[in-house]
Amino acid sequence: MTKTRLFAAILLLGAAGAAHAGGSPASIGVGAEFQLSGAGGASMNYDAGDFHVGGFLGFADSDGDDNTVFTVGGRFYYHLHSTTDADFGLGGSLGVVSQPEGGGSDNRNTLVFVEPGIQIRVFLAANVALSASTGIVLGVVDADGVAITGSAGTGSFSVSSGGIAFGGGVGLHYYFF
Repeated sequence: MTKTRLFAAILLLGAAGAAHAGGSPASIGVGAEFQLSGAGGASMNYDAGDFHVGGFLGFADSDGDDNTVFTVGGRFYYHLHSTTDADFGLGGSLGVVSQPEGGGSDNRNTLVFVEPGIQIRVFLAANVALSASTGIVLGVVDADGVAITGSAGTGSFSVSSGGIAFGGGVGLHYYFF
């Protein structure tokens, strides 16, 4: 009887096949991700195996008049190295934040952040990825004097128009495959 159970267990494991590893090609991930500049929001990724590409959309409208903030952006990371549980990518992101100028003005600032860098994704389960990014933040257009807080606990710093700073960002995605 014991040999029969052992044989059945081996047969079951063999028939199950290989488990899907994280970063499965042609998978779509949904979650949240924040750039190095702190811009981010609800996010979607497409993992093509050798790289992943995605975008985010954010919206905030707190109490008061004329204080709505819109955020949109995209990212691309080429996987320089991948394992079944993680990948290391080189690429970057582009984010645009539209926010009121303040001081009772009806004008809006359009902040643009170009962020080349690296990203590490760690798959906590076969289809759940935690990502951490670091790199350089290039604030352009109206990004004068914008406070930028790294989402990975790297602190705060300022970027003036055309300025350069370093920071970190984080994300969490659930992949469907």
